[in-house]
Amino acid sequence: MRIGTAISMPGDLTGANGLVARAKQAEQAGFASVWLTQVSGLDALTVLAMAARDTSTIELGTAVVPTYPRHPTVLAGQALTVQDASGGRLSLGIGLSHKIVIENSLGLDYSRPVAHMREYLQVLNGLLAGEPVRFAGELYRVSAQITVPGAHKPPVLVAALGPAMLRLSGRLADGTITWMGGLNYLRDVAVPAIRQAAAAAGRRAPRIVSMVPVLLADDVAAGRNLVNATFRMYGQLPSYRATLDRGGAQDPADVAIIGDRAAIRSGIEAYAAAGVTDFVLATPGFETPEAIATYQTVAELARP
Repeated sequence: MRIGTAISMPGDLTGANGLVARAKQAEQAGFASVWLTQVSGLDALTVLAMAARDTSTIELGTAVVPTYPRHPTVLAGQALTVQDASGGRLSLGIGLSHKIVIENSLGLDYSRPVAHMREYLQVLNGLLAGEPVRFAGELYRVSAQITVPGAHKPPVLVAALGPAMLRLSGRLADGTITWMGGLNYLRDVAVPAIRQAAAAAGRRAPRIVSMVPVLLADDVAAGRNLVNATFRMYGQLPSYRATLDRGGAQDPADVAIIGDRAAIRSGIEAYAAAGVTDFVLATPGFETPEAIATYQTVAELARP
């Protein structure tokens, strides 16, 4: 199992240059990958293209770019540009975002999320492969081709939490990215669903990228309080609430790894045993002593 790290989380005010510095630091620390979310501020793909110039080997992933605001032709062009800039080190994580964002903030229709993602992937996969796409669906009608010489198709990973999206990802994507999905959810729901769908479609075994809150703490109860306070909103958003419920978790701390170095090591090993191919560290904060100590501990485990 490969171990990576998130270089930002919602609410982090670090600018583009600071995030590039974190990517460079992660490569030097021995992490296999860095992952950057797209929310409402900095453009994640632009930042990763910048980071490509200051790094040489580390994988650069989005976790994730929402699909509704970007037509697949636009996203394909952006992704292939980052592939060109990075020498083929991009992993393109995409997701639906949330109804409250897509409908209330952007004024778009969120009534058919699975159908939207199915058609989006059908169009995007062809565009990323450089193929001429002629697609006439219920939601998208596209006649286009994207050409970025020398840039090959990046792996496409879908933030799939529910069973229907997991099956869709197994059929049409290269894997999934999970957040707020603990061991029970991954072992009993996510991993079997996406693997079975991929096998039925004749596709290779999917990547399963799991972002997990981790905190090095002598006082586990205090650590739980910090994790719950930092990630409270994820226990309230419907899709993440449903994911926690599927794994029998009450709050974000229930799906976190909290404790001493031995607890962190055994916790990460348990994710590997559950079928996770890529473990991604998410610390509560970045500059606090606790976050720095956690980062250093997981970095030691990430080194070959």
